[in-house]
Amino acid sequence: MITIAPLTGSHLRTYNTIFQHPVSHNLEWRHVLALFRELGEVAEEPNGNLKVTVHGEVLVLRPARTKDVAETEELMMLRHFLERTDPLGRTTPTPAATAPATHWLVVIDHREARIFRSEMRGALPQTILPHAPDDFFRHRQDSKEFSRGKEKPDPTSFFAPVAQALQAPGPILVFGTGTGTSSEMAQFIAWLNIHHKELARRVVGAVVVDEHHLTADELLAKAREFYASPQTATP
Repeated sequence: MITIAPLTGSHLRTYNTIFQHPVSHNLEWRHVLALFRELGEVAEEPNGNLKVTVHGEVLVLRPARTKDVAETEELMMLRHFLERTDPLGRTTPTPAATAPATHWLVVIDHREARIFRSEMRGALPQTILPHAPDDFFRHRQDSKEFSRGKEKPDPTSFFAPVAQALQAPGPILVFGTGTGTSSEMAQFIAWLNIHHKELARRVVGAVVVDEHHLTADELLAKAREFYASPQTATP
C-alpha cells in the first residue's frame, strides 16, 4: 500500500480550493503544479505540454494562457483527476461485496458545511460554502432580513450541493451549533425531510458541538465514538 503524508500549508489549501463549492476563481496554476509535484511527477514535453503522473494516472496540461485556472471546465478536470488518483483516500471505489460501511459526518454552520468519511483518519473533508452568486439570493422588499441588510441565501443553494455529496450509501451523522432557527444543522435536516426524504432517513444523529474549538481529528473521534455505540442504528 502506498502511504502519502497528509498535505499541509499551501498544498492543503490548494487541494481544498479545487474541491470548493461554489468553484473558486482565485486558483493559481503555479499552486496547482506545486500540488501535483508533491503528489507525483510533473514533466514538460517537447511541445510545451505538462505531463502529470500520479499513481499511474496521467493528465496532460496545455500551457496556461493565464496565471489563474480561469475556466470551470479546467477546474473540474483537475478535480476529476484527483478523484481518480485518490491521493488522500477520498473517493476510492470499493467492490460492494467487500466495501466497509461508509459512515458520513456532516459538520455544518452558517459559514460552511464540511463532509467527512468518519472512518478515514486524516482524510480531508469536502467543503461547501453557502455563499452563492447574487442570483441565488432572495431579495424581498417586504422581508425584515432585507430591510436590515441581512438578506439570506436560498437554503437550496447551500443544502442541495451538500445533499448531492452524500449520495453514496451509508448512515449520516450531523454536527452543528445552536438550536432552533439559529441552528443550520436543524434547518438542513428539516430541508432534507422535505426535499430528500431518502437522505433524511439515513440521518442517525444530530449532535450540538462546539465545533469552533475542536480540530478535524477531534470531530472525527467524536463521530467514531457515536458510530461505535451499540445504540446507534444503521439504516
